[in-house]
Amino acid sequence: MAPSSPTIEPTVRPRVETRPKTERPKLYKVILLNDDYTPREFVVRVLKAEFRLNADQAQRVMITAHQRGVCVVAVFTKDVAETKATRATDAGKAAGYPLTFTTEPEE
Repeated sequence: MAPSSPTIEPTVRPRVETRPKTERPKLYKVILLNDDYTPREFVVRVLKAEFRLNADQAQRVMITAHQRGVCVVAVFTKDVAETKATRATDAGKAAGYPLTFTTEPEE
């Protein structure tokens, strides 16, 4: 009989999947600036159309901007915020009003 050879057991290591960490996109606030010329009803209409606010929400945002000078309308990713602010501002310009929406990073 031949001498028995030692049995070699393979070492099994679990596979570790490395998933890249995706960073959450930075958010930006869309801000409505008050002016003394754009009619309140027009501001409410733009808020409803561009930001999908209901009548009560749009009215509150408009009044807050009127009383405080500015009001945050909504928070989006940078591209969406800039697009919505530009479209809302352009709607005011097209109607001959100085309606202005800006964006800034949320802290």
